[in-house]
Amino acid sequence: MYRDHNCGELTIKNVGENVTLAGWVQRIRNLGSMKFIDLRDEFGITQIVISSENTEIENVLKEVVTESVIQVVGKVVERSNKNNKIPTGEIEIDAEKITVLGKCKNILPFEVNSDKAGDAREDLRLEYRFLDLRNDKLHQTILLRSDVIKTLRDKMYELGFKEIQTPILANSSPEGARDYLVPSRLHPGEFYALPQAPQQFKQLLMVSGFNKYYQIAPCFRDEDPRADRAPGEFYQLDFEMSFAEQEDVLSTMEDIFTTVFKKHTNWDVTKPPFVRIPYREAMEKYGIDKPDLRNPLIIQDATELFKNTEFNAFKGKTIKIIIVPNGGAQGRKFFDNMNEFAIEEAKAKGLAWVKIDENNNVNGGIAKFITPDILEGLKKLGAKQNDSIFFIADEFKTAQKIAGLVRIELGNRLDLIEKNVYKFCFIVDFPMYELSDEGKIDFNHNPFSMPQGGLEALNNQDPLEILAYQYDAVCNGYEVASGAVRNHNPELMVKAFEIAGYTEDDVKTKFGALYNAFQYGTPPHAGAAPGLDRMVMLIADSKNIREVIAFPKNKKARDAMMGAPSKVTKQQLDDVHIQIKDEK
Repeated sequence: MYRDHNCGELTIKNVGENVTLAGWVQRIRNLGSMKFIDLRDEFGITQIVISSENTEIENVLKEVVTESVIQVVGKVVERSNKNNKIPTGEIEIDAEKITVLGKCKNILPFEVNSDKAGDAREDLRLEYRFLDLRNDKLHQTILLRSDVIKTLRDKMYELGFKEIQTPILANSSPEGARDYLVPSRLHPGEFYALPQAPQQFKQLLMVSGFNKYYQIAPCFRDEDPRADRAPGEFYQLDFEMSFAEQEDVLSTMEDIFTTVFKKHTNWDVTKPPFVRIPYREAMEKYGIDKPDLRNPLIIQDATELFKNTEFNAFKGKTIKIIIVPNGGAQGRKFFDNMNEFAIEEAKAKGLAWVKIDENNNVNGGIAKFITPDILEGLKKLGAKQNDSIFFIADEFKTAQKIAGLVRIELGNRLDLIEKNVYKFCFIVDFPMYELSDEGKIDFNHNPFSMPQGGLEALNNQDPLEILAYQYDAVCNGYEVASGAVRNHNPELMVKAFEIAGYTEDDVKTKFGALYNAFQYGTPPHAGAAPGLDRMVMLIADSKNIREVIAFPKNKKARDAMMGAPSKVTKQQLDDVHIQIKDEK
């Protein structure tokens, strides 16, 4: 009824045909005796030509502005001035009839399909997201997301996984972030929680005898927004495998990532097997557990070299260094700017540096504290003529963190990041436990993980020395998946939680279904959860995760278009037995 062709398919072969098109008016050009309209739909653009002799169309055009929706009936003719930049550039439609299907206001909140579209305030774009999504780049990114999901589903079925949906209304569980709570109308004072992940359910599916499960799962975490993390909700490819160990899961992820990235991008993709980097090695060499391997710089420890130093700022501190090949060519302003970055962004006390000239003389920065013995030690660590060296001195973990941020900034400022490549790796051997800010032993990663060494390790080792069968997949500095071999032994499970301060009664209360199920024959199982949003963000080469989500929240976790979160009526609150606390 509305169209017999789309706006991206007519070619010179269609000349002479009578066609009906429908779409959005992208641009109107008035040349007096002739008017031209660029008609757009999801598939492309077709030029419409209107003769001034057609008074009926002229009257209709009086109410047509850009972004109006119209139907065009006319004949396909060959264009005199061809446009080889678009597939339909050899033809145009000589309009015989135009019908307005959807009127548009004269003034748009921002230009929709132009180079200036991205200049609009982000909150304005999010408020009018339905308009923003008409922008071709953003529109194509959302279509890319759909294609990636299809590729993932095809691959998972090829690998023998079955898609099973798990509940959205679940129970509250300590998984590292705040829960979104949903009050129950039927059970006063009790709450559901939106799942941070389908963790317990997918393990219960393994207990139920399913061999390989997956789903494109929505996950909900009440966290502060970040550029690489959507506030409130996100999607992941959640999967679990029975009778599997760590290497089974890692090889499965290698297959998934290489398949998806190779299909949807022309960049180079790491060939399996991906390098496995122990967590502690990653922190030592990169200062972060999600290293960007496109950056060639590494962090080294020089604490021993400065044990007898006269430089007060280094005394008794952990000393991390970053050697920048040929970095000596940089001027003083560069080093001052890096020092400013370290203080303001990395929260360092300062960033020391030196340069080694072509005569092996040490210049600049803290050169006077670089004794011949220290210089010899720096050379053994790889320093050579024309290099620069940056020094970070602080408490061990702080020095690691600051050095990691400095390494990233150096890579960006010196344009050292390898282009057009996806470099994957796995971070393995995460600590099972860590100290919380209050000095309490807490789970480092995932409370349902299998500790390396099993029950014996839990009974006899320092908790902070116990490693877990936990792993992350990392690509270009982003964590793109996380997973673990699961703890499927109830005795071991109770002990693991006891170390983190939970009693057996706590385990039975908070994880009653798992604890109970584990009494009835549980296969060894393992799994992971690649993040869909981050995968698409990387494939689309986008810097902001909101650009790969159709209807994202803003930086304050608000939906500017729908007005969520919003106040509700007293009756609605009464129905779920909730009373709002008076802040006064």
